[in-house]
Amino acid sequence: MHSKIILKVFGLLLMVYSISLVPPIVVAAYFQDGAFYDFISVLIGVLLTGLIIWYPVRNHSRELKIRDGFIIVVMFWTVLGLAGALPFFLAQEVPLSLTDSIFESFSGLTTTGATVIIGLDELPHSILWYRQQLQWMGGMGIIVLAVAILPMLGIGGMQLYRAETPGPIKDSKIAPRISETAKALWFIYLGLTVACAISYWFAGMSWFDAFSHSFSTVAIGGFSTHDASIGYFNSVDIEMVAIFFMFLSGINFALHFTAFRSLSGYSYFYDPEFKAYAGLLVGASIIAILYLYLQSVYPTWEEAIRYGLFQTVSLATTTGYANADFSEWPGFLPVMLILMSFIGGCAGSTAGGMKVIRFVLLFKQGMREIIGLLHPNAIMPVKLSGKSIPEKVMTAVWGFFSVYVFTFAILMLTIMALGVDQVTAFSAIAAMMNNLGPGLGEVAANFQGMSDPVKWVLTFAMLLGRLEIFTLLVLFTAAFWRK
Repeated sequence: MHSKIILKVFGLLLMVYSISLVPPIVVAAYFQDGAFYDFISVLIGVLLTGLIIWYPVRNHSRELKIRDGFIIVVMFWTVLGLAGALPFFLAQEVPLSLTDSIFESFSGLTTTGATVIIGLDELPHSILWYRQQLQWMGGMGIIVLAVAILPMLGIGGMQLYRAETPGPIKDSKIAPRISETAKALWFIYLGLTVACAISYWFAGMSWFDAFSHSFSTVAIGGFSTHDASIGYFNSVDIEMVAIFFMFLSGINFALHFTAFRSLSGYSYFYDPEFKAYAGLLVGASIIAILYLYLQSVYPTWEEAIRYGLFQTVSLATTTGYANADFSEWPGFLPVMLILMSFIGGCAGSTAGGMKVIRFVLLFKQGMREIIGLLHPNAIMPVKLSGKSIPEKVMTAVWGFFSVYVFTFAILMLTIMALGVDQVTAFSAIAAMMNNLGPGLGEVAANFQGMSDPVKWVLTFAMLLGRLEIFTLLVLFTAAFWRK
């Protein structure tokens, strides 16, 4: 490991992040909401910290190694989550403790969307904008942004890209150079955000709410500027816009790029992960709609379709928006929707969960094992779109699933030992590791009632989910630190 190059990149990334505090400062000045100097002080503090770290090693040049990439990514997300808590902690209009401020910051950056704030409608506009912007930055990943705009990272940027981006296909590139790939992803991301904001505005939102919700919709974060979430607007048009862009944001952004470049949508329908993703959403939506109507939760088909479709897409894509209190729905439906978040969206999207491609490969592997019982000597490779999947990939998928389940169980037992009941513990850890947000039981509305030790465990679970477990856990292995 090369400490000087790590410090150099880390300092640069902090300075890049400090620039993101300019928009909340502008919003605070425009609305005169009292948080102007809080954001100014945080911007200066983060910028100076990054400058102090970077300046002594500014002339050091060396290629990043894989271990360097892991350290930078984990260190940056951790420090960024702590620095991101400062505006919440300093603002007098937001009476949050240090623990709650850190929880809210990590929830935003990891696009989890769980909140400890009650009374969003009364908060300063700049704080509301800042919460939404945190999710937007965390959606595509500020490190991917840095790789796009900091050419001085050179080829070493690939190590950051591999360590930070989600999914089992991290080495796939849509452009020859990794910086070009990062730029392409961010242009698509920005384009979807603007289109989403304009659509929300046409559907009836104010410009402030439209851009704020476009940030958390395209990032699949779920933060809102209102306590009642999307339900505050009570608008079918707004809900349809949200469904459309939640669905798009759960798709691999490389597919969006391919479709845009070719001006054709055929690339979507040739992709097995997209077909599985769309099929799962359609199937789960039909089940939810039928159950809500047949159980007389809603008296008309129109209402059953409206609420069943919205909540299914919101939770299955790990967004976490609400137009109804799904935790109060009867029977198996709330649990089914929480379980859908374990699958999540496609690899290469802004969604959380284990990713659809892993679910597809696990299913195919399970079928292969069953058929293998009948034909023990047969050689049956797992295939996707007619191509054999290397056994190394299958082993990695099984390894991820095993570690995911084991980590989930440990964290759930931990917060149960801290006094949380079984239903709340299960849904809370699921919501954190899948970067979903809402849960069941005591965390159906928000996480304000959880104790501080529980909130620290949940914050750790958010980071695990955002970095897909291995990126963080690899730092706790003895092999990582051996020379």
